[in-house]
Amino acid sequence: MSFFLYDLIFLIIFGSFLAIFLIIRRKKLQRENILILYRTKIGIKIIDYIAKRYKKVLGYVEYLVIFSGYALMIGMLILLFQLLYMFVKFPEIIKAIKIPPLMPLIPYIPKIFNIDFLPPFYFTYWIIVLAIAAISHEFFHGIFAKIKNIEIKSTGFAFLGPFLAFFVEPDEKKVKKLKPKDQLAFLSAGTFANVIMTIIFFFILYLFFVLAFTPSGVIFNTYSSTIVNVSDIKLTYEKIFVELNSGLNLTKVIVNEKGYYLKDNYLDKTDGKIEVFDDSPALKAGLVGVIVNFDGKEIKTNKDLIEKLMTKKPNEEVLIKTRVDSEVKEFKIKLGENPQNKTKAFIGIALRGTGSLSLLSRIRNKILFFKEPNTFYKPKFAGEFIIFVYNLFWWVILINFSVALVNMLPLGIFDGGRVFYLTILAITKSEKFAEKAYKASTYFLLFIFLLLMILWFFGFFG
Repeated sequence: MSFFLYDLIFLIIFGSFLAIFLIIRRKKLQRENILILYRTKIGIKIIDYIAKRYKKVLGYVEYLVIFSGYALMIGMLILLFQLLYMFVKFPEIIKAIKIPPLMPLIPYIPKIFNIDFLPPFYFTYWIIVLAIAAISHEFFHGIFAKIKNIEIKSTGFAFLGPFLAFFVEPDEKKVKKLKPKDQLAFLSAGTFANVIMTIIFFFILYLFFVLAFTPSGVIFNTYSSTIVNVSDIKLTYEKIFVELNSGLNLTKVIVNEKGYYLKDNYLDKTDGKIEVFDDSPALKAGLVGVIVNFDGKEIKTNKDLIEKLMTKKPNEEVLIKTRVDSEVKEFKIKLGENPQNKTKAFIGIALRGTGSLSLLSRIRNKILFFKEPNTFYKPKFAGEFIIFVYNLFWWVILINFSVALVNMLPLGIFDGGRVFYLTILAITKSEKFAEKAYKASTYFLLFIFLLLMILWFFGFFG
């Protein structure tokens, strides 16, 4: 039985337990606006202890906490407007991203939207990540309230339909009476905790990866290509099919008396210049999979492949072995001439993202510096379990940092909205103007999100 089925069973058990719990404790449930709250005293003693024990140290880092809040706000606004720009300038990336820009964090997102650039997101991951991100976020709010002598009234769980959240409830009236600096520290503390969790789990991921994985082959997701003028293309009637990326139907074209291959119907979607596949050895052979052996030499990294290729000449025939899932495939390939140096041999493979995913790939590669982009890594032991744990750490990092960014948007429902209000108030000394600026910022960002959703809808279904 696959882990997906175990995960579904766990989801059913957890959901049933939660439903029974809420029925039994229904008299203690309280409604606040659209939320159902279950208040407890769990964790208050821990908050009191940390605030008392480390009050002096936490006081020193207040300015760092506030600075991080503003940095996250600016960073998120930049990312938001970059996303809007890409949706307008490159609408084709919407079909590559697939997921809508406004989407609650729910289990199985990659499976629901058939996203192949994200690892699976099981319900098990959802519960663990939610606990780490939400509890650390709320506890830091509570700790920074406590060091300012604000009592914590309760902690607990909040329910919005099937969605679960955690909260720490200080005396809000007393929080609003704090000095602006103290309020800013309190409001930014939650996202600061998420940044700390991001850093901690990044180092855990790094150590885990180094200890648990080993390089085991070279990966690629496309063939070498060239940019040409559409007006120079002459279509032929020759068509081929290659298995790469779930299958590509290609048409041979002639550009300046040289042969290339073009995705079917691709000319209908563009003008000016267009990318075409080179008539490369890899494409003609239909090379797919992870390259694990090149003409008798075991290939573990991209460096191994390059070193072995350097010993070959153009027009030499080689045997390349690849692994597709658990199957080993063999390809006899006649090497071509390197376009940059015709004396060197050439296979014709490449690795890159699609549209905006190329940017995401570059960012990911910079962050995961310990992984060579073209290298396939496999677990040293307990394969499925190791991959499960690695992906868990990956999701903890991604979601903690995402929560930190999104929560600092100058939008009414987030901590960033209040930070924006206090900032405008400190600059103008006018509560009336600050309130108007706060509302204007909220409505403006809601309009941007609505625009993104409209662009996504017509780009995805158009």
